[in-house]
Amino acid sequence: MNELMPIQNNDGKQAVLGRDLHQFLEVSRDYTNWFKQMVGYGFIEGQDFTPDLAKSTGGRPRQDHILTLDMAKEISMIQRTDKGKQARQYFIECERRAKAPKIDGSSITRMELIQIAMNAEQERLALEAKNKELEPKAEAYSSFIEADGKYSVGAVAKMLGIGQNKLFRELRNAGVFIAKGGMKNTPYQQYMRHFEVKAYTITHSDNTESVRHTTYVQPSGIDFIRKKLGLLAIDPLPPAA
Repeated sequence: MNELMPIQNNDGKQAVLGRDLHQFLEVSRDYTNWFKQMVGYGFIEGQDFTPDLAKSTGGRPRQDHILTLDMAKEISMIQRTDKGKQARQYFIECERRAKAPKIDGSSITRMELIQIAMNAEQERLALEAKNKELEPKAEAYSSFIEADGKYSVGAVAKMLGIGQNKLFRELRNAGVFIAKGGMKNTPYQQYMRHFEVKAYTITHSDNTESVRHTTYVQPSGIDFIRKKLGLLAIDPLPPAA
């Protein structure tokens, strides 16, 4: 197996550095902002990743992070690129090899060798079947998320199992969204960190123009809305239509 990126030993567990993964995935955004967005998908410091100061040739050390392979696999899938798929398969293979029993070739019998080969083939087939099962979910996830990593309010409504108009109404009633005026259905300032508002201009039949606003939900906003409205269920990977 070719080493696509270095695998770290983090207290006896396999891990990968965030900057190594960022470089391999060929992400165009700078590492700091990209990683902040990735954390917004629900990863927890101390559980899924730990901060680490990268070595620097001069000046202040750069901020890096030690990621569990589970987090690295999920981030790779989120990218929706060939590089992301390649990285995810690499991490799965690293885990498989780490779990494989160490064999003493000098004492093993031919029947034991055959049994080990059969077990390895069964594991390979099971892993292949699991990957095929996950692919439709990954595609469905991709259809819900915007290119910049945000969700439309309609997509979030589907995740939460309610209608889009009802979700707008409930957010207005809860004092999260503005209820009237030109900024209707956009968040109040204190909740803006969970959303993003984009303005656009429309031209009317009489050649007059007006500005409209569309609200998008940040990854952190999904759980915020769920808790704010007291909703119990959430399905971030709905079945494909």
